[in-house]
Amino acid sequence: MSAEQTPPARIKSLMAFDFGTQRIGIAIGQRITAGAQPLNPIKARDGIPDWDGLQRLIDEWQPDAFVVGLPLNMDGSDSDMSRRANKFARRLEGRYHRPAYTHDERLTSYEAKGIVIEQGGSRDFGANSVDGLAAQLILESWMAAWPLNE
Repeated sequence: MSAEQTPPARIKSLMAFDFGTQRIGIAIGQRITAGAQPLNPIKARDGIPDWDGLQRLIDEWQPDAFVVGLPLNMDGSDSDMSRRANKFARRLEGRYHRPAYTHDERLTSYEAKGIVIEQGGSRDFGANSVDGLAAQLILESWMAAWPLNE
């Protein structure tokens, strides 16, 4: 689904993803509070996620829909990674029969690293993943753009 389509009010819980080729950041959130929390990332092999691990998370959290961060170029054009993220969103829809929205994620990983550094965390982002925090920022930004109007 395109980011321009207004999500229906019945969509209340969401799972968001910061797509990557080695790790995929995940966050879960509620539209009623517009809050989200990061989860542990799942491993990926050349962008192909650990589908079994993802299935366990979806079974546990039961999201109504998905939000996938779209890593566009700074000028707003598609990149190879944005095409791969779109494909991931389509696969989520096909596998789990729930809508998947994409959302511009430019600079969320940069912002997540800044937050970790500001809080005194390690700058070794290979060992200390910021992927879940980036997914949280993507989801909170999406929810700000599409508030639940009841």
